[in-house]
Amino acid sequence: MTTKYVNDLFIFLDGAHRIWSGQIPNVDFHSSLGPLAFYIPAAGYGISGTLGGAMPAGMALVVLLLAIIASEVIGSRMRMLIGLPLAVFLLLIAAVPVNPGEWIGELSFAMFYNRIGWAGLGLLLVMYLPRRPDQPRRQIIDAVCAAVLSLLMLYTKITYGLMAMAFLSFLLLDRRQLLWSAMALALVIFAVMFVELLWKGSLSHLEDLRLASSVSGEPPTLRVMADVILKNLADIAVFAIFAGILLLLEGRLRNILFVGFCVASGLLIIEQNFQIAGILTLGAGAAVIAELLLRSQALPHQRPWPRGLPLLLGALLLPATASNAISLALHSVNAVTDRGERMALPAFHGIRLVSMWSQGQYDFFRRYNASIADGAAALQTLDTPMARVVVLDFVNPFSAGLSLDPPTNDSPWYHWGRTLDRDHFPDPNEIFADAEIILEPKSPIEIYTARGMREVYGDYIRRHFLQIMQTDYWTIYRRR
Repeated sequence: MTTKYVNDLFIFLDGAHRIWSGQIPNVDFHSSLGPLAFYIPAAGYGISGTLGGAMPAGMALVVLLLAIIASEVIGSRMRMLIGLPLAVFLLLIAAVPVNPGEWIGELSFAMFYNRIGWAGLGLLLVMYLPRRPDQPRRQIIDAVCAAVLSLLMLYTKITYGLMAMAFLSFLLLDRRQLLWSAMALALVIFAVMFVELLWKGSLSHLEDLRLASSVSGEPPTLRVMADVILKNLADIAVFAIFAGILLLLEGRLRNILFVGFCVASGLLIIEQNFQIAGILTLGAGAAVIAELLLRSQALPHQRPWPRGLPLLLGALLLPATASNAISLALHSVNAVTDRGERMALPAFHGIRLVSMWSQGQYDFFRRYNASIADGAAALQTLDTPMARVVVLDFVNPFSAGLSLDPPTNDSPWYHWGRTLDRDHFPDPNEIFADAEIILEPKSPIEIYTARGMREVYGDYIRRHFLQIMQTDYWTIYRRR
């Protein structure tokens, strides 16, 4: 079920359909997201057998992997009083179908890659802690856990992967962590080389990233960063208490750099995400600091206030944990009760649009569903077989929803101002190379994207395609 971002959800269902149709990310289609952003829902599609179950099943696999890593990483480094709440906090981030920082009723598997990135980076931050004295030294296990987390982030969304690589490089400064962090970096490098032998899409992916960065990759301005800080001021203030105590008692350069990394990485990530609140590295960083302080010989253990550190940690972990737990329960109840309006396309019938206290939002996506039904009905009246449909909008729901052969060299996702603009856009000779049908929306899901694509590709379409039909929602073209 979903209540929001239906169009974003269709990106990944389209990607899963493409993969099961034999396409390879960044080889047969283009995206600035990593290939795992499409292989995860594709795996879920294979397990569940339906596109409606693709995201829940795919994310269940990811959460299982993160839980296995968390049991080793957190279990060997933190006492239960700190480690258990942190593990629940991080796993719920990945498990709940809600964009971080949003309201409990805004349910959607959209932008799931950000939740994987936050959870993976949080677990990696825990590895700043040396293993507890009562735990055996398992350098190889630590290296494998760190490498798997880094690769998961690197091939889902490169922003998180670069942060992971930077953190592993930082851990080389710690003699206690030097061996396993060096092994982890080596494993990542060898894995990337091996993946490229199979994938052969790295250069194309870098080109897709270059195009996206040309459109929306400007460094954040001071005004933007100030706005992010103000919207997350409460969490930053609580984290500052932990950081201040740590640096006062054990102000080593290594600790200063760790605190700086937690803040800087979180701010940089949230600024370029579609997200306004929830710097989730602060919760993991504060938990690490609490464990460090409770281990510290410099802490005045004869005084009662150190025992309050786990309680103060709750101010960072509990609100998001409680919100995510409620959201997950709401999603489960609605999914089991079969509530909501079914998506119009046959392959999407397992997906239902549900109203959750936001009637305007619900009506908006109902209109989108009606437009999809209208487009499908129009396609089925054509006197030629439907094949390789391209949509001049944010996403193309028809290839996956009608089980059509997907076009090649295009993208599952276009977003004006983020992946293309008037000066930077994919070559029409590529994205329309084997398109048979083009649908131009009259009521697009993302109006700026539809207008922009019509502007930059209009001349090409008029030269190579013929308008054959108009409906209430669509203008339809066929290749000349």
